[in-house]
Amino acid sequence: MRRRAVLAGGLSLALPPRAWAAGDPIVEAPAGRFVGTRAAGCARFLGIRYGRAARFRAPVAEPRVDRARAQAFGPICPQRGLKGEPQSEDCLFLNLWTPGTERAARRPVMVYFHGGAYSNGSVTDPLNDGATLAAAEDVVVVTVNHRLNAFGYLYLARLDPRFPDSGNAGQLDLILALRWIRDNIAAFGGDPARVFLFGQSGGGAKIATLMGMPAAQSLFHSAATMSGQQVTASGPMNATARAQAFLDRLGGGLEAAAALPVEKLVAAQDARDPILGGGVYFGPVLDMRWLTRHPFWPDANPQSLAIPMILGNTRDETRAFFDPASERIRTLTWDNLAARMAPELKIDVLPEWVVAEYRAHFPADTPQDLFYRATTAGRSWRGQVIEADARAAAGARATWVYQVDFASPTQPDRGAPHTMDIALAFGTLAAPGSYAGNGPTARRLSRQMMAAFAALARIGRPAAPGLPAWTPYTLPDRATMLFDAESRMADDPRRWERTLFARIPYIQPGS
Repeated sequence: MRRRAVLAGGLSLALPPRAWAAGDPIVEAPAGRFVGTRAAGCARFLGIRYGRAARFRAPVAEPRVDRARAQAFGPICPQRGLKGEPQSEDCLFLNLWTPGTERAARRPVMVYFHGGAYSNGSVTDPLNDGATLAAAEDVVVVTVNHRLNAFGYLYLARLDPRFPDSGNAGQLDLILALRWIRDNIAAFGGDPARVFLFGQSGGGAKIATLMGMPAAQSLFHSAATMSGQQVTASGPMNATARAQAFLDRLGGGLEAAAALPVEKLVAAQDARDPILGGGVYFGPVLDMRWLTRHPFWPDANPQSLAIPMILGNTRDETRAFFDPASERIRTLTWDNLAARMAPELKIDVLPEWVVAEYRAHFPADTPQDLFYRATTAGRSWRGQVIEADARAAAGARATWVYQVDFASPTQPDRGAPHTMDIALAFGTLAAPGSYAGNGPTARRLSRQMMAAFAALARIGRPAAPGLPAWTPYTLPDRATMLFDAESRMADDPRRWERTLFARIPYIQPGS
């Protein structure tokens, strides 16, 4: 069996006395007594329940447990596409790696939220294993699963007053997990006053949203978002239209949604989005209850200006989204490029004009090169620029920006794609799904990224042996760390592309 399927999903099971193996780490915390395992030089505690939640409702904290086995992952949120994982809407579990459980150590705490937008993904992916990072940087690593898609973000408040928290339930799960960390992490050797959040893609967007949620205030002290931005949240009217589209696809209305088996709700997620087209979008909602203003519009939320923050993207984000061997990409020509690029830019811009401008500026590009370059700049990178500029303009305490230029040695036609930085940040270079490879250059770069992130958690600024001094991001310089075989600083490295798209209003997908 795969490790994460052991114990039928690892539900922090109650144990009789002496049921654990000799030498297993045991921690007595306010939430209870937890029995973990040892792996790769760390004490490891998997599948710790931090809360429970009724469907479409805010979560509640788990009562103290007398003894709990924390030795296998808990189930993940039900979702489409991900097979082979135990799934349950009862999925509020976290996992923890620590070099030692002595309270006096007060190690920095690095908390990771997974990607997959707000609908998919899980921290049980081997790329997110915290053992290497915890041991290498002498930190406590925590990874968190929570409710996704309809279970976490179906906004029903305008349709039924029984569900006032439904549109942001997944965010409330994360807030509850952070409260658990605040109250219990000292027992695992962590410092509750030095909690650093990092997350890739949707995980970064969740962090950007938390930075504007009053209920999350003071629960974390620094952050890094990796290819994940949330400039604006979903508006309540659009979110209601999406909820109605989902209910229509499900059939039976609200009563059915509240009572039908999980599998029915998962199947209905193929409902067509009435705003964007394609599959229905789920995400945080400007509900004026938990989220009362957009995270980074009209400016950076004053609530989080004192939080030091790293924002990062990869040079070739969209090379992960489109298979280079697919007919759609292989058959790109100058004649069909504009039409195929248009829906992928996600903004209302004349695609023929974009192609002409890029061809003039990058005359050596092939149609394939230009497709990836323009869709990355116009679709995936814009939000980071807006957030970094907004923090700089507002006088935030400190902001640092990076771009991963390191090209995949195992899949060179992908360049430096979306998700490249996950393995680098965790040191899980050999894990399935890693683009980084496990060669000496990747290992050196991974050590630099792990150390820089850990330093922000530890001392409030990112620094690492062998890494150039990382200059904070200010206007107009826009200093950016380029992570590569030889990492280096550059000012405004994509200035031409930034100014090209700056004349077109940015639209956060789903808002």
